[in-house]
Amino acid sequence: MRNKKVLLFLAQGFEEYEASVFTDVFGWSRAFGIEPVDLITTGLRSEIKCKWNFIVHPEIEFKEINIEDYDALAIPGGFKDSGYYEDAFDQRFLHLIREFDKYKKVIAAVCAAAIPVGQSGVLKGRNATTYDLSDIYGREYLADLGVNVQDKRIVIDNNIITSTGPATGLDVSFKLLEMLTSTENVDEVKKYMRFTNK
Repeated sequence: MRNKKVLLFLAQGFEEYEASVFTDVFGWSRAFGIEPVDLITTGLRSEIKCKWNFIVHPEIEFKEINIEDYDALAIPGGFKDSGYYEDAFDQRFLHLIREFDKYKKVIAAVCAAAIPVGQSGVLKGRNATTYDLSDIYGREYLADLGVNVQDKRIVIDNNIITSTGPATGLDVSFKLLEMLTSTENVDEVKKYMRFTNK
């Protein structure tokens, strides 16, 4: 039986910390978890400049994605002035979000990543949240897309997790790991990451 697998989508201008929470939690799950989960990075570009100037190279090309290989989609947020929405609003990516939702696969969006999830249409009539200090693509924008915007740090509506900012990133990552495996697995990973002393 294969390990479960998360696809981490990296858009131009993504916020590095919001991506690193996924790479770390799922990396530790592979090393020390009871139920290891693999994580693969992808993007629309072969080289991506992050918000704080790291340069990354995704592991697989976007065109190589076979949705049947993945159990979840993870999306870090990013900044408009760094080109985030050029990739996040690309129709190829919005289609991928719709496909993950169609098959009830988990979608975990940190901070502004809720905006492309909303833009795809899958959040219409559903509960979600996003970064609350944006005057461009923020909560009003999400509400205009027909989303029931909640004033909460993290909102889970069936298979979709959304959150308000970088500070929620680890919580979103652990919740995603729990939804894919078990609370026992999360506890084991947290123990080795020293979130607990047990």
